[in-house]
Amino acid sequence: MPTDVEAVSDSPGFPSEVDVVVIGAGIVGVSTAYELARKGVSVALIDKGIVGGEQSSRNWGWVRQQNRDPYELALAMYSLQRWEQLGPELGRDLGFRRAGILYCTRHQADLDRWEKWGAAAREQGFHSQILTASEMKKRSPLSSSSWLGGVWSPTDGKAEPSLAAPAIAEGAKQIGVSLHQNCAARGLEITNGRVAGVWTEHGLIKASAVVCAGGAWTSRFCRHHGIDLPAANIGGTALQTTAAPDVLGAGCAHVSDLALRRRIDGTYTLAIPGRGTVSIAPQGMRYATKFYQMYRSKIAKKLKYRLNGSFWNGPEAWGGWDNDQVSPFEKIRILDPAPDAQLVKQALITAVKEFPALGGIGVARSWGGMIDTSPDLIPVISKVDKVAGLVIASSFSGHGFGIGPGAGRLASELALDEDPFVDPAPYRLSRFSDGSAIRPAEMM
Repeated sequence: MPTDVEAVSDSPGFPSEVDVVVIGAGIVGVSTAYELARKGVSVALIDKGIVGGEQSSRNWGWVRQQNRDPYELALAMYSLQRWEQLGPELGRDLGFRRAGILYCTRHQADLDRWEKWGAAAREQGFHSQILTASEMKKRSPLSSSSWLGGVWSPTDGKAEPSLAAPAIAEGAKQIGVSLHQNCAARGLEITNGRVAGVWTEHGLIKASAVVCAGGAWTSRFCRHHGIDLPAANIGGTALQTTAAPDVLGAGCAHVSDLALRRRIDGTYTLAIPGRGTVSIAPQGMRYATKFYQMYRSKIAKKLKYRLNGSFWNGPEAWGGWDNDQVSPFEKIRILDPAPDAQLVKQALITAVKEFPALGGIGVARSWGGMIDTSPDLIPVISKVDKVAGLVIASSFSGHGFGIGPGAGRLASELALDEDPFVDPAPYRLSRFSDGSAIRPAEMM
C-alpha cells in the first residue's frame, strides 16, 4: 500500500448488538459514525481493511466549495464549516487549512462559466472572485504562463488525507463508537423487509439501522441483496513530490491541466484532472445504459478502458456468496490499483514547466485509487425503499473527501429518521429507477 495513512487501533471486544452499524471507515463512514455517536447512539464501525485505507487516503486533499455542482454546494458549504470545527473539537490536526483555491485559464469560455456559476452560488451564500489577467499575475507571480484570468475562492481549503479519517475515527472511539478493522461485512440480516443486523466475518451484529459507506465496493454489496446502485469505478493516479518551495500563493491550484496541493510537510500532491482508467467488467456492463450520456461527453475522452483481472475479482465482478462464506470483501482487504506511470511523468513535467522554481523536484511516491462514480456525478446519500433501515452513502465521484463531514451528518440523520439539514432529494437512489432523466454532469 503506497499511500501513507495514520494507524488506528481497534476497540476492545466485539459488539453483539448496537443501534447502527456503519460499513466502511473512509471519510464518509467515520464522519457518519462520529455524528451518530454525538447524538448518544450506539455505533459499530467496521471495515474490511483499515481506516482510510482506500480512496480516503488517496485523494487530492482538496476541500472546496468553488465549482461544485449546484446540488452539492449546500453540503460543501456546511462541510467547510465542519472541517474548521473538527480539529479543535477532536483535539487533533486533520491538516485542514483555509488556504484558498485558485483556478487559472487561457479561455474566455471558462471565465464566462465561472461567472455564471458564481452568480448562482451567491444566492446560496458562497462568494468567489473572478480575476483579470493582471490580478492573476499578482496572485500567482511564479507561474510561467500568461493567464487570461481565473477564479479565486479564499474561503476554500485543504486537508491531509493521511490524517483526516484516522483523526475522526479516533474521536469517534472516544465517544463510544466500537471500531473493528479487518472485519468485512458479508451481508445484511433482513427480517420482514427491514434491516435486523449485519453479518460480518466475525459474526452477526444486530442493529435496526445500517449505513453502507463502502466506496468502490458499495454497489457489489448492494447487488448481494438485489439492490441496484448504478456505479462506475474509475482508477485515478496521484503523486507526492519531494520537498519543494512554495510557488502557489494558495493552498491548491488548477493550472495547465494540473492539480496541485501544497502539503503541510512542504511537498506537493500532483494529479492530472479528469484522467483515469475504466476497467471493463460485469458491473459496468450492467449499468452501461445509465452511463451512456457520460460516456458520450468530453469526460469520457480523457479515460482509458482496460480488460484486466477486475472482470473476475474485485468490486465490479459478478458472482454471489452466502453470509456464512468468505466474501469478495475479504479477498481484497485494500484496493490498491497501480498508478499510471505516464500520468505520473506528465504531472511532474507540467509542474516544472509551469513553475520553474520547482526544477529538480522528484517523485517521493505515486499511487492509484478507485473513484466510485455515479451517472450524474452526484452522490447517493439515500434510504433504500426495498430494505427499510438501510442507508447508502456512496458514489461521491471523487468529491467525497471535501464533503465527507456534511455527507456524514446527512447519512446519520437519514439513519435515525430525523429531519435532514439539507434537501436529500437530489441524492436519492430512486432517481436512477423512477423514470427521472439523468442530469448532465455539472461538476467542474
